[in-house]
Amino acid sequence: MKSFGHKGEDIAVDFLKQKGYKILMRNYMTPVGEADIVAKDKNIIVFVEVKVRSSDAFGQPFESVNYTKQEKLKKIALYYLKHNKIELQVRFDVVSIISKNGKNEINHLIEAF
Repeated sequence: MKSFGHKGEDIAVDFLKQKGYKILMRNYMTPVGEADIVAKDKNIIVFVEVKVRSSDAFGQPFESVNYTKQEKLKKIALYYLKHNKIELQVRFDVVSIISKNGKNEINHLIEAF
């Protein structure tokens, strides 16, 4: 059975595909950490952090992408670009999902940081 977080990533992938993104990788692991989704939007490599919650009682899910997480994602991006010999522009997005009562409220922050 998939975890709540993995279901959120499935929702995010479907959402991004509908917007024309090409999904390059999911759960990309590096020595530095993991990126939930690596995608391509036109000629931009997009590192997508997915945050999912069952309510907004403790704030919006995207609010948990703090400075430390942002810095880690930047290092993961550098590793990805170097390791794959890619020279394209990079962007960091956050897909924030509140999933309750069988409905998903999706908030896509483009260029989140």
